[in-house]
Amino acid sequence: MTAVLAVCALLVTVFAGWLLVKRYTPVLVLVGAGLLLLLIRVIFRPSVPLMKSDESSGSVWFDIIGLIESIAKDQLTGVGLIIMAAGGFSAYMNRVGATEALVRLVITPITKLKRPYVVLVLAYIIGQLLFMVIPSAAGLAMLLVVVLMPIIIAAGVSPAAGAAVIATTSAMPIGPATGTEILAAHTVGLSPAVYFVKHQLPVTIPTVIAVAITHYFVQRRLDRMGEDDVGERIDEPSSSGRRAPRWYALFLLLPIILLVVFSPLAVTSIQLSTVSAFLSVWVIAAIVELIRNHDRSAVLTDANAMFVGMGNMFTKVVSLIIAAQLFAEGLKQAGVITLLVQGAEGIGLPLWGMAILFTVVVGLVTFLTGSGVGSFTSFASLAPGIASGLSGSATTLVTPMQFAGGLFRSVSPVSGVVITAAGAAGASPMAVVIRTVLPILVGFIVMMASSLLLI
Repeated sequence: MTAVLAVCALLVTVFAGWLLVKRYTPVLVLVGAGLLLLLIRVIFRPSVPLMKSDESSGSVWFDIIGLIESIAKDQLTGVGLIIMAAGGFSAYMNRVGATEALVRLVITPITKLKRPYVVLVLAYIIGQLLFMVIPSAAGLAMLLVVVLMPIIIAAGVSPAAGAAVIATTSAMPIGPATGTEILAAHTVGLSPAVYFVKHQLPVTIPTVIAVAITHYFVQRRLDRMGEDDVGERIDEPSSSGRRAPRWYALFLLLPIILLVVFSPLAVTSIQLSTVSAFLSVWVIAAIVELIRNHDRSAVLTDANAMFVGMGNMFTKVVSLIIAAQLFAEGLKQAGVITLLVQGAEGIGLPLWGMAILFTVVVGLVTFLTGSGVGSFTSFASLAPGIASGLSGSATTLVTPMQFAGGLFRSVSPVSGVVITAAGAAGASPMAVVIRTVLPILVGFIVMMASSLLLI
């Protein structure tokens, strides 16, 4: 019976993967696949409950739908709420001009440099740092296209090289405001701030350095060859936020500062939650806006962007996490986790081997679909069970899987960030991918080695 369920689970998974590659709506694909897996499990094992007795409806058939409610409740009171708060805060910061103020502030030093490819490398590092506080890959790319691309081109670097750098600025999704980082921290049972400092930074620093150095040599060589597939550049989009004083950039940094200070890393007597950090800074920023702006109605309308952004994050990210967890629950109920652990033990595959396997799978799915969020959320919840079965830490699996979602997004010709950067440079997405593939490959190797050796 277990073998039959496993075969059914494999067929459903392959079919769901095919639908994702064909660009069907990921949320509905994962929900459909999860429900189908649960239905198959109930058909083969109707006497085995799906839910705990205190959560069950009393009917195993109704519990198939009840699992959606249970997962959604957990998300909307946990990691989902954190992600929604981060998205809402980001939307409000963009609305009042704080996002653009931060970008213009940090790029000012590189405008004074005369060495073009040093400018390019610094642009990549600055963009990667900005991704900690502007956790939208496509949104950051749009902003950098407006603010950074003219500086890169004026320095003497080709538009295609600039596009390649912009496309990789979100390759390492780090920081307590990033959706997949929040999910990764929740999966391994840590606060986002602690996970960021103890598990992300040791991997991120050598990886970013490796990607930056590779960018320097790859982009310089390809510029000298001059064989890019370049067409007419599209008009650079304008920023959606208004101009604000440069000190508004502090608002974007405050949540991270508060989360690090009021955590087990510093002030242990006060534990500030991630949601409270975002809401606190939102209130402070709104008060400042009320003092500076005499149009009270406009200030309150801008403040409402927080809740509009939260709703958008539910639609784009949290719903995907709920769907992915339902799919993962279907795989668990079908006994796939048990079979994976038994198979790994049978062939002597250690936890680091499983980490490489799952990281490559997440990377391939990201490359095919262009979504690092979708690929990571689909497999993240499987990690604790596999790690426990192999007597290891879930962090060993989760950390490289999360980073793979960002790295492989930068080499996917169908990802939003690559398409945005390519359009701004007047290059084809494949021309940008040709320029990003070697830096990302080097980054992937360094990331994988750092994940297995340093954490």
